[in-house]
Amino acid sequence: MTKTVGRVSLYDYDRTDWQAFCQARGLPKYRGTQIHEALMRGANQSSLMQNIPNTLKAEIDAAFPKSALSIRKLQVSSIDGSRKYLFQLRDGAMVEAVLMHYHHGASICLSTQVGCCMGCYFCASSQLGFERNLSAGEMLEQFVLVSKEAGLRIHNMVLMGIGEPLDNLDEVLRFVDLVSDPKGVNLGARRITISTSGLIPGIDRLAALRPQFTLSISLHAAEQAKRAEIMPIANRYPLDELMAACKRYLKAGGKRISFEYILLRDFNDRDEDAEALAQLVKPLLCHVNLIPSNEVPGSRYHASRKSQIRRFQSIVESHGIPCTLRRSLGRDIEAACGQLRRSEKEKHSCGDIC
Repeated sequence: MTKTVGRVSLYDYDRTDWQAFCQARGLPKYRGTQIHEALMRGANQSSLMQNIPNTLKAEIDAAFPKSALSIRKLQVSSIDGSRKYLFQLRDGAMVEAVLMHYHHGASICLSTQVGCCMGCYFCASSQLGFERNLSAGEMLEQFVLVSKEAGLRIHNMVLMGIGEPLDNLDEVLRFVDLVSDPKGVNLGARRITISTSGLIPGIDRLAALRPQFTLSISLHAAEQAKRAEIMPIANRYPLDELMAACKRYLKAGGKRISFEYILLRDFNDRDEDAEALAQLVKPLLCHVNLIPSNEVPGSRYHASRKSQIRRFQSIVESHGIPCTLRRSLGRDIEAACGQLRRSEKEKHSCGDIC
C-alpha cells in the first residue's frame, strides 16, 4: 500500500480552484487567475507573486503554511548541457529531474514518487527504498521550476525518473490533466510518455482511458526467469501476462508501445537475447529503445560494450522492428535515476551537509 499525501502544493490547484479561493474571500475572480498565472511563471510562493496585493499574499500563506519546493542541488553536464536537479520537498524528502537537449527540443524526465518499491537490482532509485507518493502538484512544480531555471520552453516530458508512475496512477493522471491545461503549461498529451515496470492493473486501466500519451514498458529481458532475476515485479506479473496486457492495450486503441531495454554486459546483451527480444515483441505495434547502462556503484551489473550494443541493435532491426539507441546523456553529472539523491543522502548520513 503506497503512502498518499493529498494536495500539498500550491500547484495542486488549477485556475478554477484559485478563482474559487478568491471568491470565497470576497475577492474578484480575476485575482485567482493572477495567482495561477504567477504560479505558471515559477512564482511558487506568495512572496514571489508580484501581481497580487499583500493582503492576498497573507491569505495564501494562512491557507498554505508549508514552504515551497526548492532546488537543493543543480549539476550541468560539460559534455552535452544536460541539467540534473535535486529537489527538496516540503517535508525534507528529495527527488530528481533531468533536463535533456535533443534536436527536436528540450525534454524533461520527472519523478513520480519519493523512492521506489519495485526493487530493480540495476537501479539506484530502489536502493534507498520507498517513502511516499508525490502529489500531482509536486510533479507540476518540478516541471515549472526547471523551465524557469533553464529559461526555456520544454517540448517533451517522460515520467521515468524516481518511482513507478502506475503505482501512483491517480496523481499521475491528475498531473497529466494539469500539465495539459491550455491555460497553464499547455503541454500536449502526445508529447508525454509514461513509463512502467509492468504493473498490469495500471496498464489495463490506461487501456480503458484510450490515452493519447505514449506508454513505455521497462522490459529489460525477454525471458521470464532472467527478467525476474533483475526485476522482482516480474514474479508478481509474469512476462506472458505482461505481453497479454500490452495486446489488450493496443486493441483498445492505445498508441504504439515503447519497450525500454537496458543493456547489461554478458547478462541480457548476447545475440540470443536480441533474438528472443525480437520474437517477443514482433507481434505488437511497438518500438524498442535500447539504453546503455549508467553503472550504479555496488551493482554487479555492468555496461555493455559499444560493439555488442551495435550488434544487438542490428539483430533486432533485422526482424523489421524499429529499434533506436538512446543517447547516453549526463554521464558526468550522475544522470541515472536516483544517483544524485543517493549520494546526497549518503553525505547527509555522514554529517557532510551541503
